[in-house]
Amino acid sequence: MSQLPKPDSQALRTRYPEVFERPGSARLATPLMLLAAFAVFAFGLVDLGFSPTKLVSGMRELGWITLMMIPPDPGSSLPTYLSALGETLSIALLGTTLAAFMALPVSLFAARNIVPSAFFRFPVRRFLDSIRGVDTLIWALVWINVVGLGPFAGVLAIAVSDFGAFGKLFSEAIEGADNKQVEGIRASGGSALHEIRFGLMPQVLPVIAGQVLYFIESNTRSATIIGIVGAGGIGLQLAEQIRVLEWQKVSFLILMILIAVAVIDWISTKLRFAIIGRRAVA
Repeated sequence: MSQLPKPDSQALRTRYPEVFERPGSARLATPLMLLAAFAVFAFGLVDLGFSPTKLVSGMRELGWITLMMIPPDPGSSLPTYLSALGETLSIALLGTTLAAFMALPVSLFAARNIVPSAFFRFPVRRFLDSIRGVDTLIWALVWINVVGLGPFAGVLAIAVSDFGAFGKLFSEAIEGADNKQVEGIRASGGSALHEIRFGLMPQVLPVIAGQVLYFIESNTRSATIIGIVGAGGIGLQLAEQIRVLEWQKVSFLILMILIAVAVIDWISTKLRFAIIGRRAVA
């Protein structure tokens, strides 16, 4: 077996000097960037009042609280906690579903292959960005002042927050759809609505369904957080037990949340694989 000739390094240096003889600025760029990142990190620690002494004492306190959480015990409040958990799951499910139904028609106007004109598409995209830029917790505080305390405010907070996220995700899924099916429907004399209904939607609905299932799982955690500020659900119970230092009840509530999220994750995974499998067969 013949061997390849050895490359002439001198000829390569002459032909590609920028590769072998990098300028000093290029060689110093990486170390300078690392040094700048370290300087920003150190400044952040000093500016935020980082203290190793506080960290060590805090870890000691955390260990003591953890010991007081064992064993988890709901006391006589188990029915109340189960009802609050069901309320949290309802907030997540209703809020996510409402957001998906509102975002689907709006996402069509944000998709490049549906609305080619940037003049009409730009304000829709910026509107979705502005909605998505506000955190769910902030929306919860807003809606609590609008409709009062309770789960209804939590549903509205999740629906509005996810409306912006779904609008972006759905529009990107629509833009990534294969155009051949749309062209086939157009060639057979179909209208623009027929192109969307029979050309685009069958392609993007499995993707949209997978995204909605993931958000239901994620919003179970979000519904717990917004419950702490008064939007109902198990978060409200958790905040109350932390306030009165009932650590065994706190650990039981945390355990309930973890189990609920794990079960929802398992169910959504099964549903996603079923949707993907059905799509592959189709």
